[in-house]
Amino acid sequence: MALVVQVIAGVVGGQAVGVALKNAAMGQLTKILGGAVGGVGGAAILGSLLGGTADPAAAATAAGGLGDTLNLKNLLGGAGGGAILTGIIGAVMGAMKK
Repeated sequence: MALVVQVIAGVVGGQAVGVALKNAAMGQLTKILGGAVGGVGGAAILGSLLGGTADPAAAATAAGGLGDTLNLKNLLGGAGGGAILTGIIGAVMGAMKK
């Protein structure tokens, strides 16, 4: 369940950055995939920095509830990671377009 929250938060963060970077030649699929991958990675990194587990399946098993799945690490890490990775992809694609 934590992985689903991370992917959704990453896609939301990726879409937000995709709207801001209108000049980058990014399609919808690029923003979704970049956001999803960045969301999972960002949540894993933030979770390890804040002392959580990096394995979403182990975290979900240990948590035992939805309240622990919808925590700051998953939401903020997912949205931030998705936004950062989508921004990097947009910058690279924008530079390649020139």
